[in-house]
Amino acid sequence: MNVFDDLKASLEDAVEIKQGRKAAGRVTRHEVADVKAIRARLAVSQAEFAKAMGTSVDTIKSWEGRRRNPTGLAAKVLAAIQDNPDFYRELATH
Repeated sequence: MNVFDDLKASLEDAVEIKQGRKAAGRVTRHEVADVKAIRARLAVSQAEFAKAMGTSVDTIKSWEGRRRNPTGLAAKVLAAIQDNPDFYRELATH
């Protein structure tokens, strides 16, 4: 099989999955952190949280308003803070 045939087969599978005629081989789900709840639990302002996260207040507002979702390293850091609030305090000191 060549690359074109592999891609064509993959796209055909995707269409069948989307139409419900075939089950996906694997499904990956990511829980999106509730940034507002995390920040409230820490009792810190948006500005303090943004500084500790190394991002802007506008980004924090976007995450809290669910207009954007944290991705990559930010999502991992938020998950770590959610599981261990002391990690935020350590992060904020750097």
